[in-house]
Amino acid sequence: MLPKLFVQANLKSKVGLAGQSRSAGTNCTCHLRGPKRRFYTLKEKNLVGHKLLNLFTISSHHIVSIMGSSFSCCGSERVDEVSTSFGVVNNSWRIFTYKELHAATNGFSDDNKLGEGGFGSVYWGRTSDGLQIAVKKLKAMNSKAEMEFAVEVEVLGRVRHKNLLGLRGYCVGDDQRLIVYDYMPNLSLISHLHGQFAVEVELNWQRRMNIAIGSAEGLLYLHREVTPHIIHRDVKASNVLLNSEFEPLVADFGFAKLIPEGVSHMTTRVKGTLGYLAPEYAMWGKVSESCDVYSFGILLLELISGRKPIEKLPGGLKRTITEWAEPLISKGKFRDLVDPKLRGNFDENQLKQAINVAALCVQSEPEKRPNMKQVVNLLKGYESEEKKVSVTRIDSIKYNEELLALDQPSDEEPDDASASYGVFSAIEVQNMKDPYKRGYYKNIA
Repeated sequence: MLPKLFVQANLKSKVGLAGQSRSAGTNCTCHLRGPKRRFYTLKEKNLVGHKLLNLFTISSHHIVSIMGSSFSCCGSERVDEVSTSFGVVNNSWRIFTYKELHAATNGFSDDNKLGEGGFGSVYWGRTSDGLQIAVKKLKAMNSKAEMEFAVEVEVLGRVRHKNLLGLRGYCVGDDQRLIVYDYMPNLSLISHLHGQFAVEVELNWQRRMNIAIGSAEGLLYLHREVTPHIIHRDVKASNVLLNSEFEPLVADFGFAKLIPEGVSHMTTRVKGTLGYLAPEYAMWGKVSESCDVYSFGILLLELISGRKPIEKLPGGLKRTITEWAEPLISKGKFRDLVDPKLRGNFDENQLKQAINVAALCVQSEPEKRPNMKQVVNLLKGYESEEKKVSVTRIDSIKYNEELLALDQPSDEEPDDASASYGVFSAIEVQNMKDPYKRGYYKNIA
């Protein structure tokens, strides 16, 4: 998806991409359809009825109603900046023609390519009025790609927050689906932690904490301020983009789930990135807001330590970041968790609090994790001392063996520097014993 492509691009010579420039934008249609498979159980169906199915049967009509305009590649509509309780956000979007995007990206030239994946490619571009953009061009219009396009455009049409990457525009034509975003000059968080900018150490301690807080506020907005609520389902370093001031914007909503009011969880096929996925989701397909909390905890450990969620060890072995961190946390060796590239330049109190928050977020049972409101307050130091909860163990490591067993190469991701690591998609729910209390999923706040 887009953010994992905002990393170091392998600009290899490829033939045939730039030449495919037929004017699809002049004959705009959209035939989006929902998945054939139910994403909830029969028991849940009885609970929420057909309203849930209707909500998730995403079609062009739904996107049109959200955008407040018709699918017309010849016209456009703009909405200027909007002031919200979360800050001023640029709410300007428009419908692009294929011809416009073709010109902006120099014919989708390889020199403009930021990266590519199984879904397609992302290109840097500049519009006729000088705006820098990133264009996601989907490769194959199968039902899965149609669905992810529809979900992402629908979600982007709903969100308005300074820490969420908003929609700049889109284009729909015969067999073309393109989504346009603002270009983020500092690319993605993964490029600074593990990619081409890692050696430059542009992310000092304060920037890392600001990225953590901003990302948490973006997720809080999705969980509590949008109706229906949204579960991101793919929170990771490559899905956190950085603007010119290194402010974070959570991006890539292709896997997002909209949660109708009164529904706390779903059982669904698993999509996401191994290493960030909560055990109950990765192994049993149970998704709730707490899954995003778990993923954020992994991201926070990654920010603190500079380590990947899953590391490859000699002899073909693998180790999760929680397995590495747990003994250090249990022994109180917090300083040993800090990225050595920071050379000891960090705030001791902030470090202890950030590690505590991360450990809380990655607990094995969802009911033991904080919600994103609590996470934001803890990271900002708003919680009083008596309300702070401290943990000394990460108990989710007991599932490491099972989780690592799921780490299989994906047919959808290239094995190069621009791809995220450990990606897998649509894993069938495993035939493993589910230890989680059913009551939690009925009564989750």
